[in-house]
Amino acid sequence: MRDRVRVLLGVAVAALAVPGGTARAAADDEITVGAGETRVLSETTALGSLTIAEGGTLAAPDGYTLTMTVDGVEAGSVLTETLATSTTIAPGSYTGDIVVTVAEANPATFAGVTFPLRQALYADGAGVVTALSATSALVGGTVTDRTARGVSLTSTGEAFNGVYVAGGGAYELADTAFDFTGNGRCDFVGYGAAIVGTGSGTRLVVDGVTVSNEGVVRSGIIADAGADVIVKNSTIRCLNGVVPSDYVFGGGANMLVVPWRLGISGNVRATNVIGAGTRATYLNSSIASETWGAFSTDSVSGAQVTAINCAIANLGDEGYGTFADGDVTERLLGCTLDVGTYGTIIGASNSTLSYGDSTREGVAQLNADLELGLTEDELAALAVRSTVIDSRQFGVMWHGAGTLHISGGTVITSAATTFLDKAVRATITVDGSQGAELRPGNGVILQVMETDNPGSNAGVYTEPTDDPVKDGTFDVTTAHDTDTTASFSDIALTGDFYNAMRTGRNMVLVFDGGARVEGVLSASVSRHAVDTITSAEYAQLGHVTNTPGPVVNNGVLVTLGGGSEWTVAGTSYLSRLSLSADSAVIAPGGDAVSMTVDGVPTVIEPGGDYSGAITLGVA
Repeated sequence: MRDRVRVLLGVAVAALAVPGGTARAAADDEITVGAGETRVLSETTALGSLTIAEGGTLAAPDGYTLTMTVDGVEAGSVLTETLATSTTIAPGSYTGDIVVTVAEANPATFAGVTFPLRQALYADGAGVVTALSATSALVGGTVTDRTARGVSLTSTGEAFNGVYVAGGGAYELADTAFDFTGNGRCDFVGYGAAIVGTGSGTRLVVDGVTVSNEGVVRSGIIADAGADVIVKNSTIRCLNGVVPSDYVFGGGANMLVVPWRLGISGNVRATNVIGAGTRATYLNSSIASETWGAFSTDSVSGAQVTAINCAIANLGDEGYGTFADGDVTERLLGCTLDVGTYGTIIGASNSTLSYGDSTREGVAQLNADLELGLTEDELAALAVRSTVIDSRQFGVMWHGAGTLHISGGTVITSAATTFLDKAVRATITVDGSQGAELRPGNGVILQVMETDNPGSNAGVYTEPTDDPVKDGTFDVTTAHDTDTTASFSDIALTGDFYNAMRTGRNMVLVFDGGARVEGVLSASVSRHAVDTITSAEYAQLGHVTNTPGPVVNNGVLVTLGGGSEWTVAGTSYLSRLSLSADSAVIAPGGDAVSMTVDGVPTVIEPGGDYSGAITLGVA
């Protein structure tokens, strides 16, 4: 770190060679701020004791912030109110090796709200910026303009950041431990996060780092605004905090908890990727949130997010493993997901998600394409693994249009439905040639349904009780660009596929390459267990039962090709059935399949193509 001069209690002294690089004054130096008094501290100051009475304020000059460390631990800072943008040092008596840093504010803006961030270490293209850093929070290790290694950072105050890299800087953070408790403020800018990499041209490499955070939106790692963040051999673990009792849910910059209308609860995401052109790659790392979300993207465009050989988990009973929001390419290769509610939520159009194996060829290609800089030894040390997802509820949920590709030996085991599509265009391709499997605990592989999202946190979902009205302008026998399409090849499937849409959306199912499916493929009417869902019943969202019934506006188009076979497990209602000459529709055991088209008994012929009101049954 550069030598610099500090003014301590009005006396100029040279910086001393002590951990954190902050000058120390005599142990008997003290400051007392009385009730009703505001004292402006204009320079970084070292103390033996600090007393702030109730109603007293220790302040920084305009455009600056105060950060206090006590024996190297950031402490005492609290938000001035629940949704305030800035912090103050709480009234109290503090003793020990105290440093109060006066640093320039680091403004970060989201949704029109600007937050004056504070951090232990700020680095940009020129290196470490001491004027923006509270370096007394850096304990042990070595810090240079390009690297920090073996450092320990502990925070018990609110809304304090650890390492913040911006402005096109290239920085490496290694063998460093973060232990942060207390609430953050906004994870869309990383206000309160352990690590933030932000800005086009910024490259942050994190290797062998441990993050243990506990607090509302006290995230582990944030990648933002076109930065390139690479995380290797690290552990990120974030637990929920205590939401202020006067908090009223707000979106955008004021979102401190997950919207309940996603069917989950919680108040911290372990990681988040935001902004345009941002890239985040995690390798051989463990990422866990208590609930809400472990591996998130939000409000992105042109982003690329990749996890290779990572363990992604929810430590509690709810939450998602990953979230694909906006124009993002998300890859999970050789990962294990142990999640509460969803393996992944796809939340917006143009999201593309891939589950697959961490093959040597694939990882080497990503190393080149994403400019990861992995050495030959690092590439060789990455084992070839398949992605395995275990969910205590659903596999993948769509509340925004998006595409899912499944390949390799991927196995999805879910207590409930594998693929849950809430009234949006979902595109699914599953290649089972390398052993991919889908294991729905409730026997439903794909559920297409009207959304049960009430639209706002104050809203209420009410189950419709009337019959859907036929839309004469919507063709239920032809695939549309807005329909949900699922294609399966070279895989054996056991489970049902239901289209419960009331308004015009078809479910288009394609089985090819010798695929085998045994189940009900049908239009249906879906019902929740309760007639109305409020925030109190959020856990009911997505959980429905189905009654197969004739197609109204919910066409079911089934194509069997390449020697594929459908074993009809129960009465199924379709709007189109197409077979190649080498494909077949059969019944279980020695039973026989019957089919009517527009009420007329019809023989299912090899190579046949049927459309209309189709009913298949098993005799």
